[in-house]
Amino acid sequence: MADLDLRRLHVLREVGRSGSLTAAAAALSFTTSAVSQQVTKLEHEMGVPLLERHPRGAVLTEAGRALLRYAEEIDRTIDAARAEMGEFAGLRRGQLRMGTFPTVGASLMPEVVLAFRARHPDVAVTVVSARRDGLVERLKRRDIELTLLWDYPWQRVEDADLTTTTLRTDPTLLLLPRSHPLAGADVVRVAQLRDEQWVVRDEHPVADVLRRVCRRAGFDPEVAFAANDYQETQGMVAAGIGIALAPQLALSALRPDVVAVRLRDSPSRRILLAHRADRRLSAAAREATAVFRSVAAGGADRG
Repeated sequence: MADLDLRRLHVLREVGRSGSLTAAAAALSFTTSAVSQQVTKLEHEMGVPLLERHPRGAVLTEAGRALLRYAEEIDRTIDAARAEMGEFAGLRRGQLRMGTFPTVGASLMPEVVLAFRARHPDVAVTVVSARRDGLVERLKRRDIELTLLWDYPWQRVEDADLTTTTLRTDPTLLLLPRSHPLAGADVVRVAQLRDEQWVVRDEHPVADVLRRVCRRAGFDPEVAFAANDYQETQGMVAAGIGIALAPQLALSALRPDVVAVRLRDSPSRRILLAHRADRRLSAAAREATAVFRSVAAGGADRG
C-alpha cells in the first residue's frame, strides 16, 4: 500500500460532504476532472473502492466512510500539533482562551474575567460559549486552554484525556410565581408538586432532572410549556403557565415576580474546571485557575 496522501483525503472528504464531484470541485476551486483523478489515485493507494459514482452524484462506500473517520482524527492531531508549535514559538504569549456554557456564562464566568483582568490587564482574554460536548472538543483541539463543564451524579465527566477540578456545587431550585401558595416556603418537597404543571427546557439536562425527581416521588411531570432558555422559563412561570426547576447559577437575573425556593433532596450539579491532561498550562492559565477557585468559593458562600 502506498503512502497516504493527506491532500487526497481532503478531496474525498469534500466529495462525501457535498455528494457530488462537481460540487466538491467548486468548493475546492478544482476542475471536476481533477477531483475525480485525485479520488481515483487515492483508491489505488488504498487498494479498495472509496466512492460509488452515480449519474446524479457520488456516495462514499463503507470503506470510504471508515477512511474519513481516520482523516478527522488526523486533522485534529495536525491542528493540535500546529497549536502546540505556535505556543513554542511564542505566538500566543499574552493570550488566555477559555470556554464556558450558557448558565455560567451569565454568572460565574463574567466575575472570573473581571477579576483576572484586574490582576493581569495586559493578557488578552477570549471566551467561547458552547454546550458541553462542544467545549470538550474545543479543549481537545487546543482551541481553548481551560473550560468550565458541568455534570450530575448520573452523568459524570469521565475522560482520561482531561484533568478536572470541582469548583463548586450548583443546587437545583424550584421557580414559582410570587403569588403561588408555596412561594413563601423555606423548602418544598417534590411530593407537594404532584398536581402542578411544568415549564421545562426542552431537550436540556434540567428536563432530565425534572423527570428523575418527579419519578422518584412517584409521579410523572405534566409539561405545559417547553422553553428555549431560562429567561423564557421565568416569563412563563410568572404568567402562571407552570412552575419550573433551574440551577442556581442560571438565576443571576431573577424576575421580581418569580421566587426561587429550595427543593428538598433535589440533585446538584458539579461545576468543573477542565484542561487537557497532557498539556502543561501556560502561566496565564495557571493564574486563571486560581481566580476560578477564588470566585467559585465566594459564590458558594453566597449561595
